[in-house]
Amino acid sequence: MTGKLKLARTATAAVILVAATAGAAATAHAAEPKPPSASIVGGTKASTAKAPWAIALNNSMSASPDEQLCGATLVRPDKLVTAAHCANLPEDTYTAVQGRDKLSTSVGKTSKISKIWADPDYGTKPGHDIAVLTLATPFTGVPTLPLEANPAADAVGAKPTVYGWGNTKGTGPLGTFQKLVVPVLGDAYCQQVYKDRNYIPRGEICAGYKEGVKDSCQGDSGGPLVRNGRHFGVVSWGVGCAEPGHPGVYAEVATYHTALKKHIVS
Repeated sequence: MTGKLKLARTATAAVILVAATAGAAATAHAAEPKPPSASIVGGTKASTAKAPWAIALNNSMSASPDEQLCGATLVRPDKLVTAAHCANLPEDTYTAVQGRDKLSTSVGKTSKISKIWADPDYGTKPGHDIAVLTLATPFTGVPTLPLEANPAADAVGAKPTVYGWGNTKGTGPLGTFQKLVVPVLGDAYCQQVYKDRNYIPRGEICAGYKEGVKDSCQGDSGGPLVRNGRHFGVVSWGVGCAEPGHPGVYAEVATYHTALKKHIVS
């Protein structure tokens, strides 16, 4: 498939390439991988002190200790929720980082990953871009984010906030924690603009700005979309970044609530 669709909003080409070739049945979602580049576009500076459950997944194999692969969300002291396309490498590839507003510093907590569960339907069916990671060293005492269980929470006009790190095209340097309000545009809108991309109303959230300018982007994959103090969505895919008529698509936590809970409590 050609065109501008980039499934993985990850920060490294290796992770993106694996995700983009994950399965023939999912090719309507996947196409050319995004090059490593920006993260939240048009956002504002955020603080991990106010969003302590926001986690960066860094590349343990990199010579640069602040090289980020994806984002994630702390939902239990020893469990993270992220995107399935972020969870397709060996456990020892990842270092989870908590409480670090600038990834170039050494503040906060870190942990290796001891176990990975990724939705087995990811790559064979549209959607299902969810995964649960188990921390080798729990982030004890760090506030967690409860899962959204109500599918009706994705009503048009709702204003959740997405969080992530990275180059923001002028609004912040690489590796700086950012946030952005992304209004829910509704399933009908994304079904129209992504009619050849297998957007699924039950399982995905369409959020962003019709005019573009602001969006989640590379490096934000797997990170949290938050509404009313709950984990509402997981950064999944989109066409380009902040392009007019192409909002971000997020895995809907409420749809996968049962599967997530099963692997969070195990």
